[in-house]
Amino acid sequence: MDMTGAEALLESLKKEGVDIIFGYPGGVVLPLYDVLYKEKGIKHILVRHEQGAAHAADGYARATGKVGVCLATSGPGATNLITGIATAYMDSIPMVAITGQVGTSLLGRDSFQEADVTGITIPITKHNYLVKSAKDLPRIIKEAFYIARSGRPGPVVVDIPKDVFTGKLKYSYPDKIVIPSYKPNLNGHPKQISLAAKAIAAAKKPVMYVGGGAITSSAAVEVKQLAEKINCPVTTTMMGLGAFPGTHELSLGMLGMHGTAYANYAVTDCDLLIAIGARFDDRVTGHIEKFAPKANIIHIDVDPAEIGKNVRVDIPIVGDIKNVLKALIDKVSKKEKHAGWIGQIDEWKNKYPLSYKQQDGIKPQYVIEEVYKLTLGKNVVVATDVGQHQMWTAQYFKFDKPRNWISSGGLGTMGFGLPAANGAQFGRPDATVICFAGDGSIQMNIQELTTAVNNHLPIKIFVLDNCFLGMVRQWQELIYNKHYSHTNLCNNPDLVKIAEAYGAASRRVEKTEDVREALEWSLTIKDRPVFIDFVVCKEENVFPFVPPGQAINEMLID
Repeated sequence: MDMTGAEALLESLKKEGVDIIFGYPGGVVLPLYDVLYKEKGIKHILVRHEQGAAHAADGYARATGKVGVCLATSGPGATNLITGIATAYMDSIPMVAITGQVGTSLLGRDSFQEADVTGITIPITKHNYLVKSAKDLPRIIKEAFYIARSGRPGPVVVDIPKDVFTGKLKYSYPDKIVIPSYKPNLNGHPKQISLAAKAIAAAKKPVMYVGGGAITSSAAVEVKQLAEKINCPVTTTMMGLGAFPGTHELSLGMLGMHGTAYANYAVTDCDLLIAIGARFDDRVTGHIEKFAPKANIIHIDVDPAEIGKNVRVDIPIVGDIKNVLKALIDKVSKKEKHAGWIGQIDEWKNKYPLSYKQQDGIKPQYVIEEVYKLTLGKNVVVATDVGQHQMWTAQYFKFDKPRNWISSGGLGTMGFGLPAANGAQFGRPDATVICFAGDGSIQMNIQELTTAVNNHLPIKIFVLDNCFLGMVRQWQELIYNKHYSHTNLCNNPDLVKIAEAYGAASRRVEKTEDVREALEWSLTIKDRPVFIDFVVCKEENVFPFVPPGQAINEMLID
């Protein structure tokens, strides 16, 4: 069948199961938008900034497990995607970013709105393509989606010159793709799995340390089965929240810089650390030489480059998490209760619980706790921006299932939350989608309220407004002698009026006694976004806090 490149692109996307694209039009992608005008099989969502398109595709992918797709024009359109692509790359999120490019005859001539997109994105993509001929499009799209979703997922950029969109080809979509240089190892080595089983049998004080890879691999069931079979406490990274039930008696919550005290003490004192789909990030380990100093370490990961990168590993296992855990569960024996070890952890839990002091003004932790109570047992997806509110949500909202927590981990991208919540709501239309944000971060992509309003997305945006760039201010207080240099935001515009102008249902809450009623009101609105500005205590800090350069057991607990 004869097609243009633009027609072939859309047909290829449909072959990959794509039903939604987040994008923003521009000159060189007009041939594609002209085809989209008549396309019924793929829905295009018009965002209000290309960064919003990337974050929406990211949020969609995190909430559904599918590949998110975003689209932008050449030059500034493509470069506006960069932060969103880097965010997805750092957190191993499957995404295909399609960018327009100047015509092939104009490449390298500093043409109008030309940018070297493939060169720019080499460090922040799993792979990228510059398409030179329309006939190559079907194969490249097939490869792009295979690479994005397989092994350790990540973003792939497909840069398409204008004349490739208009070029002709006889369309045929490949049945399968073979890339000789790319063959992820999905099954762990049996010998290594046997060694891990023996180490588990010998351990007296084991801890499972679970990261986002367990969610990517859809291995939450296996994580729980292993933990219960060997009676092992489980701590998760921020990216791993939901991979193990936060309400389970074996749960230690999150570890690291703002992890629970008992998780950090347990990891420091354990004799076996079973790392599952985690990368030993510096926010987890603290002082690297003092991390888990008494432990033998088992590290299970699909990406061999992560094993041994940051810490010594005694038993490496390369493979897909779900496959490896199934094999490991079959190998291990049901363990005794580890009564002494579990008793020690219970003692730490009782002595160092997550807590805050109620006093005048709304405590941000209280708002999050009330949202959790109101939505307990319901189909809820929680997205966050980046900052103190993000850490409080990770601490006080107990996630029992995967893909209900959406937050920028590795890159820490302010402005992520709102567009990611939009993407999550498109992917999970039956879920209640909540976005926690700060008064600083919400303004970085607040224009995406229009996307939510125009598409009648009933997302709930709860701003914890402390008149500061809160996390930066906290560091200035604790490390820089309260030199609050350029972190005071008390000259912010009226956020409620801004939200109203966009068409959201909006209100401000300034008293603790009004929090519950406002939250209940927000849950009744089903046809548009809700925006609540909670005026919270200005100088509340996130604790525990591991100061930079310290071991994770050297915390400021309160």
